[in-house]
Amino acid sequence: MSAPLDVPGSTAEAQPEAVLEGASGKAIQGRSLGQIAWNRLKRDKVAMSGAFVVIFLILVAIFAPVVVRLFGHPPLEFHQEMIDPVTQIPKGGSGISSEFLFGVEPQTGRDLFSRVVYGSRISLLIAFCATLLSVLIGTIMGIVAGYFGGWVDYIISRLMDVFLAFPLLVFALALVGVLAQFEQQLGIKGDSLRIALLIFVIGFFNWPYIGRIIRGQTLSLREREFVDAARSLGARGPYILFREILPNLIAPILIYATLLIPSNVLFEAALSFLGVGVQAPTPTWGGLLSEAVKYYTVPHFMFFPGMAIFITVLAFNLFGDGLRDALDPKSSR
Repeated sequence: MSAPLDVPGSTAEAQPEAVLEGASGKAIQGRSLGQIAWNRLKRDKVAMSGAFVVIFLILVAIFAPVVVRLFGHPPLEFHQEMIDPVTQIPKGGSGISSEFLFGVEPQTGRDLFSRVVYGSRISLLIAFCATLLSVLIGTIMGIVAGYFGGWVDYIISRLMDVFLAFPLLVFALALVGVLAQFEQQLGIKGDSLRIALLIFVIGFFNWPYIGRIIRGQTLSLREREFVDAARSLGARGPYILFREILPNLIAPILIYATLLIPSNVLFEAALSFLGVGVQAPTPTWGGLLSEAVKYYTVPHFMFFPGMAIFITVLAFNLFGDGLRDALDPKSSR
């Protein structure tokens, strides 16, 4: 058979490749799901604003010593000359100046800007590590319960109910006395033990929230054709769980992890506010708020750590909502 003639109206002109090349000069390339999600996320200005704030806060926490060296004073350095010896509050009401951007603490005269910046390191470290622990446990338990079903699903589901009903705040408060005696007996100093305890308490008891989400998604995915195909080829349970189902759960895991981080920031702040968290003089946002209660007549002392918590939680929530919309194929945005 002879080749088709390349003339107007011929078969060669009607071929899709010829039409595409004639229209744009190059073939159209397909986009991956990640590229589609990224393009959707870029169009969401609110979510991108939240993402930029989140990145900024993380960088501030990582480079806190550099930030303090450039714009503040060491967080444990006293400046009694800034304090009124009679009222024990900063001179001028707050002590805010070009040298002390957020003013100084009452009674001690420590630089509030430096303490808020250093407080971000502890608060974000605990929130991120606790979230990582929750996601790890919740993903494993949820995917196992959803895939195997039966008595395995029943036991794990009832375990989730127990953890969700557990009085976590009361349990954390009860650990304070035990931890204090433990530190005295072993002569442990520093904040490492308390930080590890907070990460364990917050992360270990919050995994059922993401576990339920992963279980529901796995119940749907285990009936899909690609899972049946893997079974028919002789694939075992662990291979199907971690090579077939888990990659399809990355999107919900990322979404709910970004939404869980601000919850953990608030919970850490609440525990520190109640005296369960890292102890003074190490700064945390919740600890600063707890100290500020004693000086309610000095509003700046409560305002700046409170705003740090507010901005962090808001930024993570906005970014998490935008990420959910970008990764959700059913979203109309």
